Amino acid sequence: MKDFRFWGLLPAHLLMMCTLIVPILIIIAVSVSTRGAYGGFEFEFSTDAYRQILFNEGWSGEMEFNPQYLFIIARTAVLAGLATLICMVLAFPVAYWITLQSAQMRTLLLFMVTLPFWVSMIVRVYAWLIILGNDGVIESALRATGLVEDMDTLLFNNGAMLVGMVYSYIPLMILPVYASIEKLDRALIEASHDLYGSRMTTLRRVILPLCWPGLGAGAILVFVPCLGTVLEPILLGGGKIMMMGNLIQMQFGGARNWPFGAAIAITLMCLVMGVLIVNGLRAMRQAQLKAESI
Repeated sequence: MKDFRFWGLLPAHLLMMCTLIVPILIIIAVSVSTRGAYGGFEFEFSTDAYRQILFNEGWSGEMEFNPQYLFIIARTAVLAGLATLICMVLAFPVAYWITLQSAQMRTLLLFMVTLPFWVSMIVRVYAWLIILGNDGVIESALRATGLVEDMDTLLFNNGAMLVGMVYSYIPLMILPVYASIEKLDRALIEASHDLYGSRMTTLRRVILPLCWPGLGAGAILVFVPCLGTVLEPILLGGGKIMMMGNLIQMQFGGARNWPFGAAIAITLMCLVMGVLIVNGLRAMRQAQLKAESI
């Protein structure tokens, strides 16, 4: 049995090794290499790429603190967090409403939720250029109602990128929240009402605590891709607002500074791993408290 388990799982282990572990090790090796004279990298150990995140070399050769990349990291984390929070607020009532429908209607609605994934991400994000741009859908509607005569573009700012991120990744929040609500025992809701609990009290003290696993899973599924998003800063941000995703793309592309791009990628991976570790520790603590209560 042990031999069968080993040989049966060997293809999966080899696949994980070749597609996950080895590429990460290569990126780590590149991040501690030296930038080549004509771009790329040379296998000569150096921590200059990581030092460049915090410091810049001055005119006289001394190292000066440079917070511009910290601002990019902070902007990325804040926008990803806001997008995750907005997705949670919007997805919860949608998922709850879907669970109240008939079985056939639930199947249809879930299909509609996943339908955007059948369309290219570029097309989905590019559509917001038409909606938010000059003479776009929103501006034309406001002019038709007489509310505005002329307005500045809604594009090329943090708000436009936030809208695009929420639109792109909200299905990843709806699905796990729906799965969590669907398993909810309706008798607990009825018991809360029988004990004179208001709707808000029932939501706060019964429904939300029982749905936190789905909300947590959805938050990870949204937050992680938002950290590395590329299309929204390029299209909706106009390339003027830098985020970590397009910063990495620029370093591996036009700048040809592969060690620095790899260092930013490793920093992003560490940020993601930090979020996953915190969520894992929280889940383990909740499981431990539940086991102790039993």
